[in-house]
Amino acid sequence: MQKQNFILVLFAAAFLTAGTSCQKETAAPKTKTELLTQASWKFSTASASGTDITMNPAIACIKDDVITFTSSTTGTITEGTIVCSPTTAGNFTWSLQSSETQLQMSSGIYPAGAGLFTITALTETSLTITQDVIIPPSSTAIPVSATYTH
Repeated sequence: MQKQNFILVLFAAAFLTAGTSCQKETAAPKTKTELLTQASWKFSTASASGTDITMNPAIACIKDDVITFTSSTTGTITEGTIVCSPTTAGNFTWSLQSSETQLQMSSGIYPAGAGLFTITALTETSLTITQDVIIPPSSTAIPVSATYTH
């Protein structure tokens, strides 16, 4: 009888130990800084006032750009074969503002734009930013949204 109790206790201890050792630890979600700086960003799509402008020739010069953010709050825009006029290529500094809902860059991504963007979405693989931009020949600013991916 004592041997059966010992085996039963041993089996129960093994079962309890196995049950607690299989629990997975969940990693803390990445910060917006980590998401921005983990890889370079390439243009994917754009819209102006809700209308898809991805294929519009007026934005051809930004479609082949590569944007890189570093954790030291600096970054670069590298223009592809189609160069914007004026160029948007070069180094910039950046910061997150307004409870990390806005991205402030020392230079704009768009030739007609400024450096302050609203972060519409930011995930492991996608960044969507919005900004009011004046697109010539119009003199009225319209919301332009662009999505970048890794």
